[in-house]
Amino acid sequence: MAASASPAVADQASTTAASVRATVPFDLSRPPVIEGFSPLPMYHNEAPNERTMRKMKDNPIIPIGCLATAGVLMFGLRSFLQGKSRQSQMLMRGRIFAQGFTVTALVVGVIASGLKSK
Repeated sequence: MAASASPAVADQASTTAASVRATVPFDLSRPPVIEGFSPLPMYHNEAPNERTMRKMKDNPIIPIGCLATAGVLMFGLRSFLQGKSRQSQMLMRGRIFAQGFTVTALVVGVIASGLKSK
């Protein structure tokens, strides 16, 4: 009895897979064609350091903010380890300011690049 149930399940699975393939409106091996959309140029032959330099030239404020955040964090941790709690607290507040600056620069950069592409 178990042997007769097995082929029925296999037949049902194959017909279900065939019906799903018939309802797919596009070929999954290629990207979809979207009317009115033109993708940005791809930089395929770009080394990692070249990409980093290009991104830094596009929006130089973000790396500056990241370095400032990391620097203030390091000095704050050093002050904490030395037992200077007041200085450590002030530097951690400065770190929050630097992070806010970096996030703001990131948002402004994204908005500017969105406006520039139009």
